[in-house]
Amino acid sequence: MKKLTIEDVSLKGKRCFIRVDFNVPVDQFGNITDDTRIKAALPTINYAIDEGAKVILASHMGRPKGIVAPHLSMNLVQKRLMRLLGKNVIMAEDCIGDGVKKVIDEMKAGDVLLLENLRFHKEEEKNDDGFSKKLSELADVYINDAFGSAHRAHASTHGITKYVPQAAAGFLMKKEIMYFEKAVSNPTRPFVAILGGSKASGKIGVLNNLSDKVNKVIIGGMLSFTFLKALGYHMGGSKVEDDMLEEVKKVMQKMKEKGVKFYLPVDFIVAERMDMRAEAKIVPAQEIPNSWVALDIGPATSTLFTEALYNAKTIIWNGPMGVFEMDAFSRGTMAMVHAVANSFALTIVGGGDTDVAVHNAGESDKISYISTGGGAFLELLEGKALPGIEALTDKKE
Repeated sequence: MKKLTIEDVSLKGKRCFIRVDFNVPVDQFGNITDDTRIKAALPTINYAIDEGAKVILASHMGRPKGIVAPHLSMNLVQKRLMRLLGKNVIMAEDCIGDGVKKVIDEMKAGDVLLLENLRFHKEEEKNDDGFSKKLSELADVYINDAFGSAHRAHASTHGITKYVPQAAAGFLMKKEIMYFEKAVSNPTRPFVAILGGSKASGKIGVLNNLSDKVNKVIIGGMLSFTFLKALGYHMGGSKVEDDMLEEVKKVMQKMKEKGVKFYLPVDFIVAERMDMRAEAKIVPAQEIPNSWVALDIGPATSTLFTEALYNAKTIIWNGPMGVFEMDAFSRGTMAMVHAVANSFALTIVGGGDTDVAVHNAGESDKISYISTGGGAFLELLEGKALPGIEALTDKKE
């Protein structure tokens, strides 16, 4: 780590402002359906408590767009956080202002305060300088542990760092960066990248950046349709990004020149429409009927992709193989989950949908690391600098 981490700074008696990612999924009754992101922040929070800091937690939830929306209040997180920490968590009425400062002044060492949703203020997403300064007035030390928001230059992830004496990474942020460095910068080979999901436009940058790093690339999901059409296949009613065909051809040529093995689906599960009750059948990739849509990779493709992973030593995966939310079209993604989980490789999975698939398959414990960031994970794969990481204080040589 070239940046300061929480272990490099003194916390005793300090107001420790920790930017966490508590943007958790909530059902219609206000119940948290997955608390993975809260649990991921616990090592950092507990360390700050043990070090005798006044712990101030800040997060966003959803997209309220600068309006106070009760159904997106951090109150929803407070009870679960108290249960996981085993101690009381004070809830603030806002995330800035004299009222919050007064609560912090009355806190004792080891107390925990949860601020209200940062995005109730439109200035948060605008990285507003005045709002950044107001947040900084609550802190002696700033810790960023919200990897899932590290690709955004917002007030609480970027602007605040200009006004605090020290800005350091929390344990989760440190872990994310270290696993990524281990996988991409210095991988044990063969190194395999698996990319699925929907848009080719969102993955071209990733493929260009990985072209001189990987040994094999596996393409599945809707992403594969544009690649197959670029090779002259008829894709029926499946969605293709026609404006990306030339870019896709260039990427495949680049991979070929670099000696990268490139795998595309050889068969699909297709249906008349995206509906559990629609007629479905298995067809070769060259024989998708007119107007029918491909909704999952077929069994031959699952076997091909599984065999491609057989000797892998490092695997990075982003994006499912099909519409796995529907049982009828989940087999390809589930087969890939089991193949990755049972490999003898360092395995890193990133992206919300892929995380959910791994969880649904009951294979989470067999994956080396599941990233908490979707967009941030993709941008790292593209080789981009993340504002939330770049803004942290550099370690002195």
